[in-house]
Amino acid sequence: MNAELATRLNQVLPRITSPKFLSSEGIGNEIACYIFDYPAQDELQVREQVALIQKRLASHHAQLRVLHLNLFDVALAYLEKRGLLAKALKMQATKGDAGVLRALKGPLAAEKLCDYLAAEHEPAKQDLVLISGVGSVWPMLRAHSLLNCLHSVMGQTPLVMFYPGSFDGTTLRLFGRIESGTSRPGTKPYYRAFTLVPTGTNP
Repeated sequence: MNAELATRLNQVLPRITSPKFLSSEGIGNEIACYIFDYPAQDELQVREQVALIQKRLASHHAQLRVLHLNLFDVALAYLEKRGLLAKALKMQATKGDAGVLRALKGPLAAEKLCDYLAAEHEPAKQDLVLISGVGSVWPMLRAHSLLNCLHSVMGQTPLVMFYPGSFDGTTLRLFGRIESGTSRPGTKPYYRAFTLVPTGTNP
């Protein structure tokens, strides 16, 4: 992990626990959705840091209701609840990854998963929601689609997504290469999100 990423990660905890952040002060009428982007090759180190952030939140900020969602685990739990997980695993063995992806496109539609998250985890009742596992769940689920749906169920709760790729304020590029969503030539997808800790930001 490079020094710049380490510096940015060290700023995550103080930023997300600040009263200004938790109250969404200073963002007007925008939705409190934040992206922490990072090079995909640093995934394992970022996972370790996210786990450390969770531990520190539990030990030093126990008054906060914090929900951490690993999207890969969420997708598996959702499929299990619908009785589809065993079928999907069996299909993978016979029809391969491509066959499974085609079969799961409907069940794992972002709108359905969003409804599941709202009912199962009640994000609007949390003080903070952290999302990880974006790279692990791709291409079963695309983060930009889920973000667009989650806006309607978050209430006033700030959301932070750890994203293995790049975000320039409008466009998400998974792994730094795959542009999210579809758009007409010459246009870019618009996301109502902010960069949590911009590159080059000092503590």
